[in-house]
Amino acid sequence: MSGGINVAILGATGAVGQELLQLLATRQFPLKNLKLLASPRSAGTTINYSGEELEVEAVAEDSFQDVDLVLASAGSSTSKTWAAKAVAAGAVVIDNSSAFRMNPEVPLVVPEINPEAAAKHQGIIANPNCTTILMGVAIYPLHQVQPIKRVVVSTYQSASGAGARAMEEVKTQSQAILAGETPQPEILPYPLAFNLFPHNSPLNEQGYCEEEMKMINETRKIFNAPQLSLSATCVRVPVLRAHSEAINLEFEQPFAVQQARDIIAQAKGVKLVEDWQANYFPMPIDATGKDEVLVGRIRQDLSHPCGLELWLCGDQIRKGAALNAIQIAELLLQENWLKTTNSKVVV
Repeated sequence: MSGGINVAILGATGAVGQELLQLLATRQFPLKNLKLLASPRSAGTTINYSGEELEVEAVAEDSFQDVDLVLASAGSSTSKTWAAKAVAAGAVVIDNSSAFRMNPEVPLVVPEINPEAAAKHQGIIANPNCTTILMGVAIYPLHQVQPIKRVVVSTYQSASGAGARAMEEVKTQSQAILAGETPQPEILPYPLAFNLFPHNSPLNEQGYCEEEMKMINETRKIFNAPQLSLSATCVRVPVLRAHSEAINLEFEQPFAVQQARDIIAQAKGVKLVEDWQANYFPMPIDATGKDEVLVGRIRQDLSHPCGLELWLCGDQIRKGAALNAIQIAELLLQENWLKTTNSKVVV
């Protein structure tokens, strides 16, 4: 590695960390030096990056010296512990956890929607929740043509959203069920193989879980639409990788279905997938490993003259996490926004 900038991945051994490594290589991100950071239990392991064996280091007080950019994907508590230290050492942090998303002084960025927000960072940029990113990329092009009045979304979230260990647990549970045994959940609270359940994040007094509130609050912030009406129901389903969402949109005026299809077909970050004769629309198996959010089954809401229905599938680990972070990093370099003139550290 030569030229470019010094990058550290915090949470390098996790599912998103591994995807970050792959994307840095395939997108030829300009690296001068790459540092892999994780918890002490992962320290000493090696990971191959473009033919080089890199040793994983335990994150420590001096880990961020001479680092220009930190790609953090190690959980909220870890980010709260280390992000400010990284910024104080001179790095910009793109954080994939929920730690800073709703902090009014931290930009929450999806490059296809609000790239200009990244310029306002004070050392930390937040990566939105995976379901928020996938939905936002799909519906924002329509919102630009005619502002959305109300969103009702139901998500079908794969095991990948709970990490690599949850994906393995679904495989093990499937084998157990097929062998006539009782599946034993460890990572997730209930068996997911041949099953589904409402998202198990904590519930608020109104009965909405944390995952659903993330979609509501984060979408409003990213769209700069604090009054946007939005309701979400999030469900964990027995799919290994890639989330799906059924979305109902209400506009002030009727929105022609063909116009919506034409807009989606030309929008950045999405791909229109519709074969009405074959009844073929986006599926998680097709979205897995893809950069684009697959959108289809766009149709008139029969219950409302100003309503549209659509269906999407997107890779939660890729565009829902790692790819969005890399795109933010590329944006910072392209626009020369990597260095902040404001030394304030947001915690």
